[in-house]
Amino acid sequence: MRTRSNLWVGVLVGLLCASARGQTLDAKAIVQQAVATELAANHDDQSHWRYRKSEADGSSYIVVETENGAITRHVSESGQPASDATLAADNARIQKFIHDPGMQQKQRANGAHDDKSATELMNLMTQAFFWTVVSETPETTTLAFQPDPSFHPPNMEARVMGAMSGTLVVDRAQHRICTMKGTLEHDVTIGFGFLARIKQGSVFDVERRQVAPGYWQITETHVHIRGHALFFKTIGQQEDEGKTDFTLVPAGTSLEQAVELLNDAAK
Repeated sequence: MRTRSNLWVGVLVGLLCASARGQTLDAKAIVQQAVATELAANHDDQSHWRYRKSEADGSSYIVVETENGAITRHVSESGQPASDATLAADNARIQKFIHDPGMQQKQRANGAHDDKSATELMNLMTQAFFWTVVSETPETTTLAFQPDPSFHPPNMEARVMGAMSGTLVVDRAQHRICTMKGTLEHDVTIGFGFLARIKQGSVFDVERRQVAPGYWQITETHVHIRGHALFFKTIGQQEDEGKTDFTLVPAGTSLEQAVELLNDAAK
């Protein structure tokens, strides 16, 4: 009886271990498929959009993207309609941008820099973390991630990412990332603090939704970094913003035409 009992215990332990390994493999496969889908979509997507951006202080803006850059105009300030002075300053800034190729190039370069960094980090997601499936619905799969101590980050951004834990929500039908939330597990200091000094508890939350058939966009961004970092050029260290009312901008739209789209949306 004792031998048979040990045998059944061994079988049970073996099944549990196999199940755990299977869940890990399945979780990593889900993440890998979602990453591959996102990278392919980003590579193929040449679309530009008009949308409304809202910030936590009650300010809101209309943004119009074009091949040559994006322009922005206030709609409200701290919950009140934008003043004439603010709108006049917006118009002057927009006109300066339209007639300054250097400003346009700098904006595009900043966006390309952040796109490159985001692509590199996404490619490391399956290596940087241990993944487990937390829950499933008919529409989504929710996964949890924890730092993998064996991960060797190749750059500064990866070092910060690899110190985070959190959750990822994936759309099951399209294999697109809906939500990614992370919290820094411990302080990270880079370059003796000159390049980055980020405190434990710093958080980020990015929400993405399908805004038109086949098109996914970031609809909410919440970033709260305790400390400082010089990684991303288009993302603030304290940022709470939402994006709504997405409308496709026709291909080939000029900056001058974008002004008309901006004014139409702001009426």
